[in-house]
Amino acid sequence: MKPRIVVITGPTASGKSDLALELAEQLDGEIVCADSLTIYRGLDIGSAKPTPEQRRRVPHHLLDIREPTQPFTAADFRTEASQAIDDILTRGKLPLVVGGTGLYLRVLLRGLTDAPGEDPALRQQLKMRADLQGAATLLEELRQVDPETAARCHPNNLVRILRALEVWHTTGRPLSSFHEQHGFSDQPYDALLLCLDLVREELYRRIDRRVELMLNAGLVDEVRGLLQAGVPADAKPLQAIGYREVLAHLHGELPLEAMLELIKRNTRHLAKRQLTWFRREPDLQWVAYPQNSATIAAFVAMFSREGERPHVQDPLQHSGSVSEPVPQRTGQGDRTDDVR
Repeated sequence: MKPRIVVITGPTASGKSDLALELAEQLDGEIVCADSLTIYRGLDIGSAKPTPEQRRRVPHHLLDIREPTQPFTAADFRTEASQAIDDILTRGKLPLVVGGTGLYLRVLLRGLTDAPGEDPALRQQLKMRADLQGAATLLEELRQVDPETAARCHPNNLVRILRALEVWHTTGRPLSSFHEQHGFSDQPYDALLLCLDLVREELYRRIDRRVELMLNAGLVDEVRGLLQAGVPADAKPLQAIGYREVLAHLHGELPLEAMLELIKRNTRHLAKRQLTWFRREPDLQWVAYPQNSATIAAFVAMFSREGERPHVQDPLQHSGSVSEPVPQRTGQGDRTDDVR
């Protein structure tokens, strides 16, 4: 039997952390964080990192494990998360993998391709070209050599574009061919996959409120402190939504109110990209939250004991409230942007 784990994902600000805390306390579980920002020390407010009080209530893993200047890949996440899960299982606890970074969840649950690792020199050359020629030029180049990957790249997702071109220049093969060959079919866990589903207006309200709370909690001072501590402004974590807008404000490019509204807007766009990713993932159960909290808890308890899953008639189904209706899918999902 494969070890059982519960995965709780969903768009930013959807309530993943609150639900995970409740389930962990009820079911003697521990939380493995699957977030591309909370791994970094010092990025606390802008990453919505669990508070010290929450971490006292339930053990959390994979928080504060890297400096902002240190690299951390999806492969690193798979290694670290697998070790944390093994540790939790060894102690007879229930692992709850919680977060919205779709790529992290995919590689944990279905493995990695054999595409080559990053080539720093080539990556720097491509970045310089992007600065001089613009991301649109590189995206058009990608369309010529890997139209399948290019079709899934947002013009503003420079990291994704650079990665695909890097693989092409290194191997002469399109990134999409590596994904097709692999199929993301390695499944080491018996995983219950829950994706939180909220009415669009409620999700946006929660996003706006969270951004306001971050600003009131000292997000600007957090970024200023990181810079004073020697973290370069172009460090990868500081290019994330929330941090990059504050950097622009500190550089005199954005007034405070404009910065606040831009973070809200960009976070809403992030939520849309996350939902696009999740719609392509197989085996996700879309659950209405918070109204179905009790039902969710009861079902997770049943799964952890007996491995039972919901059927079509069960209430844990996608309500279609955040976006267009999503059919249940059994095939492998398409790889899209690496979203938090």
